[in-house]
Amino acid sequence: MADQQGIEEIRARLSNIRSVEPILGAMRTIALGSWQAALNRIGQIGRYSQGLTALFSVLTPLVPLSQGRPRRKDDPPPPAPTLVLVIGSERGLCGAFNSTLLRFAEKVLEQHEAQGIEVELAALGSRAIRALERQGREIIWSRPLPMTTLPSSELANELTRGWLERYEKHELDAVELIYNAYRGSALYEPTAARLIPPPRSPSSANEASWPPPYIDTEPMALYVRLVMTWTTTEVYRILLDSAAAEHSARFQLMEGATQNSNRLINELTLALQNARQHAITSEMQELAAGAGLLGEQETSS
Repeated sequence: MADQQGIEEIRARLSNIRSVEPILGAMRTIALGSWQAALNRIGQIGRYSQGLTALFSVLTPLVPLSQGRPRRKDDPPPPAPTLVLVIGSERGLCGAFNSTLLRFAEKVLEQHEAQGIEVELAALGSRAIRALERQGREIIWSRPLPMTTLPSSELANELTRGWLERYEKHELDAVELIYNAYRGSALYEPTAARLIPPPRSPSSANEASWPPPYIDTEPMALYVRLVMTWTTTEVYRILLDSAAAEHSARFQLMEGATQNSNRLINELTLALQNARQHAITSEMQELAAGAGLLGEQETSS
């Protein structure tokens, strides 16, 4: 009876693990597909973003700027807050992806506070939103990320337009994005990237290109368009970079869980076979004893 109970327990455990194994495999496949899709998109926009960045060195000397702002030089900006956007994940099962990011974000926020910088906090991804709320941080804007798809370029465009409108109205002094930058398979690094104000090439003021570029459009209008396009592209690249890091971490976690489940299945299958053999041997001994065969053998010997 005890042997039969042990067999049933092993069977139950084996059944539970076998029922979970297809789920782990599906999550592993989805994570791998999303990871590769994010890397492909990053590669597609990489050269485009580099070309846009190079244009700043051409246009910046032609427009009146104050600390990178497309405003009059005699128009000093009033004090305005810095918007900090924390980009986490929508789902879990990605290891320390969110906890590592939130520890880094907390350090950045504390540094800003120590410097007397007013901060407006925003968050993308339900995991990051809940973690920041548990820390007692006030979030002025938040939104979940897509569950089954990568972040869209429309989201990057929407965010950029809103930020630049507020920036031009002197309602924001800067925009900083905190995210996990992809550094390879299952490797990521918490990173802070400042996108607004836009970059200004340090060599643009000292080096004149020859022959000088011919610009048919009004330089300020072209510069404003460049800032919008470059910022949108960089926001989208960062969203994809964070997604690649997240799905890479999730894939490695699911890969390890799948290997662990296979190992447990093999161990439990072997344990079940041994338990069955032991039960059969015990049952045969009981039958032999009941028939008096064991007693006859002992007497004859």
